[in-house]
Amino acid sequence: MKMTFPIKAVVLCCCMAIATTANAQATASNPQPATPVSYSSISELNRLIANLEEASASMQADLSRLRVEKWKTDSTTKRQSQNDSQSILRNLQSALPGMLQDLKNSPESLALTFRLYRNLDALYDVSSSITESTGAFGSKEEFQALNRDLGGLENSRREFAERMDKLATAKENEIGQLRAELQNARAAIPPKKVVVDDTEPAPPKKGSSKKRSAPKPPVTQQEGQSPGSKAQ
Repeated sequence: MKMTFPIKAVVLCCCMAIATTANAQATASNPQPATPVSYSSISELNRLIANLEEASASMQADLSRLRVEKWKTDSTTKRQSQNDSQSILRNLQSALPGMLQDLKNSPESLALTFRLYRNLDALYDVSSSITESTGAFGSKEEFQALNRDLGGLENSRREFAERMDKLATAKENEIGQLRAELQNARAAIPPKKVVVDDTEPAPPKKGSSKKRSAPKPPVTQQEGQSPGSKAQ
């Protein structure tokens, strides 16, 4: 079963950490410079960021002009829409610029691209909800403006999803190449030689040992017989 790009990206982010360790082992004795980012990749990223920044600026301006308090609906719906509007503005003004700057510093980072995609996905869901509410309770001009902004956000989300898919495919190929290099590096290492001395040691020489005879017991005189006396 073919993985979709969000799942594929998560899996490859984990695999890249393993592959980086393997690459470090394979190239420890012969370090190589980092692969430069291609001009076409940087140009594509700059174009996507410019489109997203334009859509963000337009949405911020239109949300700031939104008059939720004049909607003909209940207070709960108004309060929810106002909270959604403030949440989107905080994200566009605080979180999104930092993510884009990080991506500019690391143009082909799969992890940073995936993080931006997830943020755009969340932004789209909330923006879609408030656009729908504006169409139901707001003015025609407010709805048309937000609907146009929603379209721009959707285009950026789709474009970054496509870029993430391309980066994931490239990283997948890189992992395969690193794995092959690691296997070749391991195969090039000569096996350790173990010398086994199977020569039997010479038996020890047997010395010519003579048995010593036990000393004879001394002759004792019979009891009651004086020296020099003879038996009758």
